[in-house]
Formats: sequence, C-alpha cells, structure tokens
Amino acid sequence: MALSKQRKAVEAKFDNNKVHTLAEASQLIKSLNCTKFDSSVDMHIRLGVDPKKADQAIRGTVSLPHGTGKTKRVLVLCTPDKEAEAKNAGADFVGLDEFVQKIESGWTDIDVIIATPSVMPKIGKLGKVLGPRNLMPNPKTGTVTNDVAAAVNEVKGGKIAFKVDKAGIVHASIGRVSFSPDKIAENSTELINAIMKLKPSSAKGTYLKAVSMASSMSPGISLDTKALSN
Repeated sequence: MALSKQRKAVEAKFDNNKVHTLAEASQLIKSLNCTKFDSSVDMHIRLGVDPKKADQAIRGTVSLPHGTGKTKRVLVLCTPDKEAEAKNAGADFVGLDEFVQKIESGWTDIDVIIATPSVMPKIGKLGKVLGPRNLMPNPKTGTVTNDVAAAVNEVKGGKIAFKVDKAGIVHASIGRVSFSPDKIAENSTELINAIMKLKPSSAKGTYLKAVSMASSMSPGISLDTKALSN
C-alpha cells in the first residue's frame, strides 16, 4: 500500500531504530500523528509466554486513570428484575431474548457485553459470533456479574479488557492523540503494571520482550523495556 505524503514526511523525521523512554514516546506520538481525526493511541506488548498453555494465556482488565477517550457502547443481558439497574447505570442496550436473536443474526454494534450469571446458558450458543470479536462475557474480566451497575460504571469510566493473542502480543488502546503526554504515559503505565502483575510462574526467560506505541497510521515507537520492567 502506498504511503501518503504526510506519512512519508513523518517517517522522514523519525528514527525507527531508536528506543525511547515512555515519557519521550508520549510526546513523540503527538507529533507523528498524520490523520485529521483524533486517532487512538495503541500499545503493542510482546510477552515471553506460550499462549497455548492455559496458565500463560494472559488476560485481564485495567481501569485507565484517564479513560480511553472513546465512549463505549454497552449491552447488558439480564433478567427483567435487573433491567432498571442497568439502564440507570448508563447501559446503552438492555434486555435478553431480543438481543440474543439479534446477535444470532449477526448484530454486534456494541463494544462490551455484560451479563448476569443466570442468563449465561442462553448466551453460550453465541460463542461463534461473540468469541472472534472478543465480546463474550467472562467472569475473569468482570463482565459476568450480578452487580450490573458497578460493571457498567467501570466500563464507562475507562475499564478495558486485554488478552494475549496467538503470537504472544497484547494490543490495547490507551487513549487519543489529543490527550496530554502525561495522560498518555499514565494510562500506558497502568496497563503495563497490570500485565506485569499477571506474569505466570511457568514463563521462562524475559517476560516483557518488546513494547511499542502507535497511533492510527503512524509508525510504531519502540520503548525501552528494561525501564518499563523496573
């Protein structure tokens, strides 16, 4: 794919062989943005794990102190007695059978699904649609719970879920290029700390292998993993 003039100009002044501190990267990401919209800032973290091993399939959640800059659309699947609680907490869609049917038909116009434990048997059959899109509710990420109000508030307040992919990499959006460098750095630190806490005892060698930061269409900025691990 041909690079845009703007992207070429950005790459011309960028040394992709240099390793940066988190503070430097958080400043640099703003100057490397070559889109007209408020691009997301994404972290790509390569871990020294084997995702095929159950105890090394890293996944978890983290509440970013400054949110992601994106309003997440939340669907709560629950019984009628929980609907008012979910709506009052700010859920965008609330219900059960109607939405199960919509999802079966291919509807996935949402960012997060929260479900109460009692309705999970109805949701299990949606795995083929929700699984590949990382939308399946899961107790480990706090999206299967009876406290639907707290779960909705956490998601709306900047809580994100992350998991390692088949290549051993965690991809996560931690903000927007309009954020101040301090907010980008603080959100990044929160994510990295959460991942470091999940280091499995069975993982051998270096855990934090490589970390890069990029915005939409920008080159990736390599970060100093030794400084991040301390």
